[in-house]
Amino acid sequence: VRRAKSSFYWAMRRLPAARRNAMFAIYAFCREVDDIADEPGMETEKNRRLDEWRNEIERLYAGNPQAPISRALASPVARFGLRREDFLHVIDGMKIDARESLRIADIGELEDYCDRVACAVGRLSNRVFGIDAATGDRVAAVLGEALQLTNILRDLAEDAARNRLYLPLSILHAHAIDGEDPVKVLAHPNLPKACVDIAERAKRRFDEAAALLGRCDRAQMRPAVMMMEVYRRIFERLVARGWSNINERVSLSKAEKLWVVFRYGII
Repeated sequence: VRRAKSSFYWAMRRLPAARRNAMFAIYAFCREVDDIADEPGMETEKNRRLDEWRNEIERLYAGNPQAPISRALASPVARFGLRREDFLHVIDGMKIDARESLRIADIGELEDYCDRVACAVGRLSNRVFGIDAATGDRVAAVLGEALQLTNILRDLAEDAARNRLYLPLSILHAHAIDGEDPVKVLAHPNLPKACVDIAERAKRRFDEAAALLGRCDRAQMRPAVMMMEVYRRIFERLVARGWSNINERVSLSKAEKLWVVFRYGII
């Protein structure tokens, strides 16, 4: 996990051992299926491997995990009541990413995609943190969408090169943009207007997440707050950069991430 150099490692490293190990196992599962979706290869082969993971999750919940990652998940599943449906939702989301040509029809489909690849991970995480299921699911719904919309806005050029377009066609069409060719979409003069629509939605979700987290137990939700603050800073930099130069990469330095850990994880 540490070698991945992600914000996740720094957000989780201060958890008690059992919770930290549970989160690292969840992260390892997510990285495994995400790598399957992202690596070069045929869609049929990727789907076959993702179906293998669906079968492995079924074995995990039947008490007979085979893969090292699912064996590492066995104790957290039992201890924290992790739901099988959330693992399966993540796999379903990766099947969307595995498509050779990916388009999102409308906001409803975008919400469903975010729920699978991000909110489901949040639901698993919040159970590990110890927050009650109802509150945890509400936090996961808004924060997961905020984080994923930030990813979408940050990775527009990279995704277009893979024939992926996550900006909903309904929004593109509202701004007179043909969504057939992702590269042409990114060169369209009206692209900034479409990006603003998604950015406004992400801003609302960040605000909703901050309000919900402000009412939660601070110690329980520190990792979620740290993730939110890291991504909110990335999002704010994207907005400040604007949408006319999407090839200008936006990120936080390691020092900036460590400052967030200190500010929201220790003080």
